[in-house]
Amino acid sequence: MSLSPDSPLPSHYRSKQEFLASLSPWRRQLANLNWHPTVDMKVQSYALEQSTKQLRKENEQIMNETEQLKKENARLAAINSRLDRFEQEHFSSLNQALSTGDS
Repeated sequence: MSLSPDSPLPSHYRSKQEFLASLSPWRRQLANLNWHPTVDMKVQSYALEQSTKQLRKENEQIMNETEQLKKENARLAAINSRLDRFEQEHFSSLNQALSTGDS
């Protein structure tokens, strides 16, 4: 069963308070006496499971973004090196043309 963390809990994961609130007053007293703490534990484990899934999803997104940034950095470094080579060639040819014109 996969639910988003924002969705309400399924009926079998309701907390004690939610369950008791849904009953009439006399049934509430009887149910309060017969309540099993395993239900509360199921609610807690479900909440932990959902938060773990959310954290894993966020971690995966961060890893994807990191990979994209690494690729972008590599692309920009290649462009920068080409630009540096162009500048060196351009300025060296410009300096040669100026020095030969002055003589």
